[in-house]
Amino acid sequence: MPSDEPQPAQQTGAASYFKSVDLTTRGQKQAKRERGDFFQEPTPPLDTIAASDLPGIVHQAFKAMGWAELMPVQKRAIPYILDGRELIVQARTGTGKTGAFLLPLFEVLNPEERHPQVLILAPTRELARQIHHEFEQMKLATAATNELDAALIYGGVSYGPQLKALRDGAQVIIGTPGRILDHLESGNFSLDQSRMFILDEADEMLSMGFYPAMQDIKEHLPENRKSYMFSATVPAKVRSLGREFLDAPGFLSLSSGHESVEDIDHRYYLVGKMDKDRALLELIEHENPDSALIFSNTKREVRYLAQFLQNQGQNADQITGDLSQSDREKAMKRIRGGDLRFLVATDVAARGIDITDLSHVFIYDVPQDYEYYIHRSGRTARAGKTGTSITLATLEDEHKLERAAQRYGVDLRRCELPSEEEVEERVDERLTVELEERLRNIPEEKRERMDRFVPLAKELAKEEPELFAMLLDDVYVEHVQHAPAGPEPDPSENGAA
Repeated sequence: MPSDEPQPAQQTGAASYFKSVDLTTRGQKQAKRERGDFFQEPTPPLDTIAASDLPGIVHQAFKAMGWAELMPVQKRAIPYILDGRELIVQARTGTGKTGAFLLPLFEVLNPEERHPQVLILAPTRELARQIHHEFEQMKLATAATNELDAALIYGGVSYGPQLKALRDGAQVIIGTPGRILDHLESGNFSLDQSRMFILDEADEMLSMGFYPAMQDIKEHLPENRKSYMFSATVPAKVRSLGREFLDAPGFLSLSSGHESVEDIDHRYYLVGKMDKDRALLELIEHENPDSALIFSNTKREVRYLAQFLQNQGQNADQITGDLSQSDREKAMKRIRGGDLRFLVATDVAARGIDITDLSHVFIYDVPQDYEYYIHRSGRTARAGKTGTSITLATLEDEHKLERAAQRYGVDLRRCELPSEEEVEERVDERLTVELEERLRNIPEEKRERMDRFVPLAKELAKEEPELFAMLLDDVYVEHVQHAPAGPEPDPSENGAA
């Protein structure tokens, strides 16, 4: 049995780690592709790993974090990453997934090669910073035997420190897609010799609008890389993303103990009666769902919410029992076709609605009948997908909601509303992504015309920032009128509900 003490570090190098795939594995991959059996547990499965069984240098990095033992996602995912097998992991934020993909790097990367060996993409600057911080903590314990360096790259800050880290030969590149792509297109670094590609919080990546940049980054990645994707939920667009970036990976789910992607994330938030409309708006802006049904108990409330959301620049419509069949069909056609994001409805009006790719359900009013909670939540996660059900509950509602969850065996979590600062940061980052994407795609002649306005822009930014705020609001409203960019869901997944 392996000792609890860290063993001397052994450099495996690229040759031993990224060994050739034998004919049996090739046959398994091909069979998976032919039958469309993409999101299945790894075959053959590997046993979980204990901290004491980690390779010596990985154990040192683990001890540096002060953890008592490996978390479930780490126990399950690390063996596959050490074995060089591609993987999709469904695990919620805060479950230890960052450690699951950082710890193996100290074993599988070669510190003597001073070039980018792994690219880690994160959806926000804050998450990129967190990943980098954890890596630096781990690195302190291994510095004597393993000189891996990381470059932290994201927008909104100076290029100088990023360029220095790249020129110094950082092997680990951590950042957001927009600025990463800027550096790649400028020739500041190359991924030609990279070995690993890691997508963290893939669902959030699409929510932030990074899909076009990710497609462009893919063109810079070598074919023989190993790829890994981590996501809290696996809706249709995330599944399609997995097909684009990974080659017949294994699938591990650590959500609520389920072993498949058929899963609903049930959450509720406590709010005051007079604050529910604003809380709904904040959650919509924070979550940025592709599409959602919003349930209310009365037709009057439905009409109010639809108008409120429209006034806030959201792409919303309503459907109630007294709506004409023609108007009802128009609304349904728009949301199914992706031209409408939010449909506000009563239970009666929602009968017969079946939208396969609905990512979210918002329950604005807790229903009187427990069974209606299940009916409402079940509108998402159709046809083997995952989805999110969010309830706005008052203190008076909380006990009733918890009893409904208990009766039907629902794993219902109470969550804290995002702060105003957190919502603003999400909106700002999403808007920045949109502007950077537009800038990257404008023709050279327009760039030359733009130069004449740079002095005016600098002056206005100082003297009349309201003028810029007006233009930014126009861009944001225009942007949120459409669902976030992402891969089209695979039609073969749209089975009967």
